Amino acid sequence: MVMRKLQLPLSQTQKVRFERAIERLQSLSSTANSDASVIVTDSIPVNHEDAFLKGHGTSEVDGELLATVCGVVERVDKLVYVRTLRARYKPEVGDIVVGRVIEVSQKGWRVELNFTQDGVLMLSSMTLPDGIQRRRTSVDELNMRNIFVEDDVVCAEVRNLQHDGSLQLQARSQKYGKLEKGQLLKVDPYLVKRSKHHFHYIESLGIDLIIGCNGFIWVGEHVEVRDPMVIDDQKDDEMISSSTKNTGKEQSHIPPETRQSICRIGNAIRVLSNLGFTVTVEVIVETVNLSNSKNIDIHDMLGSEFHVVVAENEAERRRAKRKK
Repeated sequence: MVMRKLQLPLSQTQKVRFERAIERLQSLSSTANSDASVIVTDSIPVNHEDAFLKGHGTSEVDGELLATVCGVVERVDKLVYVRTLRARYKPEVGDIVVGRVIEVSQKGWRVELNFTQDGVLMLSSMTLPDGIQRRRTSVDELNMRNIFVEDDVVCAEVRNLQHDGSLQLQARSQKYGKLEKGQLLKVDPYLVKRSKHHFHYIESLGIDLIIGCNGFIWVGEHVEVRDPMVIDDQKDDEMISSSTKNTGKEQSHIPPETRQSICRIGNAIRVLSNLGFTVTVEVIVETVNLSNSKNIDIHDMLGSEFHVVVAENEAERRRAKRKK
């Protein structure tokens, strides 16, 4: 765990409380990873009688294996390497990513992904709005701006990595595509851990949460994922008739309660990012519930007091978890 220095004005009491909470967190972290955590020039214990392979972040000096970066020692068979704590986003095939469209090209879209290079989402690698699996035609290319335009926020999956380092994306499921009625947040990618589920629905608040592996997080109004292939003609007629009656202003309306929930979750993520805590749906929901239990307004969540309260709560949560 990497904890940052809080860049907020603290009173003397808040400073003492915050330092005490950080000391407790560091003590819990050090006891759990005392053998694995290393800094630059630390010696890494290895068995020289058995053959081993030097990996990233290691160097052999005078017959001793030393760490060249700060991080955690990882061992895979005979390979020994150091996993840096504040590493940049390293894409892998199958990663769920959130990005912003920056260019519409002839047969695809360029997407900003918080990576050294932009991702490419080809027209042939996504599900068309009608949901029919068919060959893409020149008409589809002309209608690409009806799907995505510049500055649209999209969700996709990493399909493969090219030799030049660029990313190929795909969106062949109804859960991928354009994201609307919400806000896009950015955190450091090392705060997001890969897991089986990156799509979350917070039912108590009616909010969709997508935690992208690239550090982009989407918080928005809940949208029902529906397969257009199973919608019958009657439902289609109802949807068409209702859409013609509603104006664009009515379609984009978000209830005030939903707006407040989006802002509260967004501020909870910002607080966790400022403190350097790992961003997971469980910690986010707990931070939101903590703000409600303390009767803290949405705009006050970014203040110094709530940062200290979250740090104290995280220290207590990890201590209780360690006892179990």
